[in-house]
Amino acid sequence: MSSSLSPSSSLTRLPPAPRLSQVMGERPSPVVGWLANRVMDALCALPASMRDGLARFVGWLAFTLGIRRRVALENLAHAFPEKSEAERRSIARGAYITMARVVIESIDTRDLVNLSWVAPEAPGGDWEALKAHVATGRGALLVTAHFGNWERAGKLLPQWGVPLDALVRPLKGALNMRIVDNRVAAGVGLIYPKGAIAQAQEAVGLGESVLMLLDQALPAKAAVFVPFFGRLASTTPALAVVAQRTGAPVFVMMGVRDASGRILRIEVEGPIPAPPAQEGPDPIVAHTAAVTAVLERHIRRNPGQWLWLHRRWKVQPPAAELAPGGKE
Repeated sequence: MSSSLSPSSSLTRLPPAPRLSQVMGERPSPVVGWLANRVMDALCALPASMRDGLARFVGWLAFTLGIRRRVALENLAHAFPEKSEAERRSIARGAYITMARVVIESIDTRDLVNLSWVAPEAPGGDWEALKAHVATGRGALLVTAHFGNWERAGKLLPQWGVPLDALVRPLKGALNMRIVDNRVAAGVGLIYPKGAIAQAQEAVGLGESVLMLLDQALPAKAAVFVPFFGRLASTTPALAVVAQRTGAPVFVMMGVRDASGRILRIEVEGPIPAPPAQEGPDPIVAHTAAVTAVLERHIRRNPGQWLWLHRRWKVQPPAAELAPGGKE
């Protein structure tokens, strides 16, 4: 069962974790950075309807120009063989527009997004379970995907009293660094790849919840391979490892747009129990597969909101791991 967050679900706004507020990455030169930020300021000052219109145009243009269009359509052909070519092209265009919307919304330092919240599906739903767990002073593990508006979804939790740290990568460029700065300003702590598992364990022990994206390809030696839209996909085992070591429950959190694209709601599903504390890879793989299956279910409901442009299946599993239904 999944539930949606509503304003009445809010807790007390929390500041960021000071130890995880360092921003790593490559900033542009002062002049380039100043000029780029003034352009972004001007963009953010536009009315919401104009910003969204611009996002739709940029997404349509990128699709029309064929930027990674072949990758998106190939991914969709594998994921939805039952759909027509026209249906898959429509889904792909939606993915481009979603990406443009996320960028434009995420550079706004005022964090103004037209939001409408629906009530939880039932009292004691999954958001209530997450809130109750956080109230005990223990951290949870949260997982999402490049879907809807994952940036905005993550920024909301500290405002609702959930201390949050996110696993991120060092970025570069004025646009990316502005997005990262906005994460910290929203109260989100940053955990970088080096020592990520240890830092995530520490965060959970301190009562902070940790957010991970679980829909990106990893090199084979660092990954486990689990089914995703009928094919084995290389996936980080970090979530399952931290869950196993800490016993923390996992909740899937998705920022879902409505048909207009400008109204967002947060859907929470869980808890997914931690894998048993036993040696060997099987519990880690099974847990990662279970969480990935939840992500797939959400993406199937709103396929135009996922990032089909990413080469999710580019890393081939070892021959020993290929099985019927998981072949490339």
